Amino acid sequence: MITDSFDDQSPAKINLPKNENAVKVDAVIYTFSHVIEEYVAEEYRCEKVGELLMAHGASPVYCFDYEGRKFGFFRTWVGAPACAATVEEIRTVLDTDQIIHFGGAGCLNKEIARGKVMIPTAAYRDEGTSYHYAPASDYIRIRNAETVAACMQENGIPYVLGKTWTTDAFYRETLNNFEKRKADGCISVEMEGSAVQAVCDFRGLDLYMFFTGGDLLDAPEWTARKKKGQVRHTQHDTGHFEIALTLAAYVADQKGRRT
Repeated sequence: MITDSFDDQSPAKINLPKNENAVKVDAVIYTFSHVIEEYVAEEYRCEKVGELLMAHGASPVYCFDYEGRKFGFFRTWVGAPACAATVEEIRTVLDTDQIIHFGGAGCLNKEIARGKVMIPTAAYRDEGTSYHYAPASDYIRIRNAETVAACMQENGIPYVLGKTWTTDAFYRETLNNFEKRKADGCISVEMEGSAVQAVCDFRGLDLYMFFTGGDLLDAPEWTARKKKGQVRHTQHDTGHFEIALTLAAYVADQKGRRT
């Protein structure tokens, strides 16, 4: 059974080498959007310091300076296994324990305004990757939700707290499962959250996660809630990176005060 897959009693067969020359950064931010990747590379005077490789191509890893801090940035891939792998592999290029995860997510509550920041407090584990990093459970707690909320509050960014539903199969988000997850208190649905949290917990990394509302499931018929060619309020909205950067600066400053 997949729920019996967590094994912390024996070593992994494949282990990433430690890079003594990894670039020290205050936090790393990643995006799923090629549009946001191009925007950041052009606007923030990024320096390429490495790359992540998969069969379908390479994803450059960048560093840039912002308000006296150094941040890493790269484009990850959609889906729990691929995204979790990049969180593992980024540590061979960058030296940090602060991870900023953001992206678009389906909305399970029509009362949540389009574009409002959704901060997950727990993630329903409807994927397989997390069961190799954490003991079986229905939900995994998103440990730094309160910190993310405090950042949004301090910066006047509207947000809502609630659980998220992480699933491998968006074409099988059935009516019955939607109703169950909404009844549980899930306000969003996406494909990576529970897995990335499990990886970060296992590796001792601090994960800070938020989503912005995209398509709407809480309606008689599914709706994308966007027009053809629209960028604003979609996963390609560069304003969402600015929110992520604000969060990265916030958590870096918080850590600086503790050390």
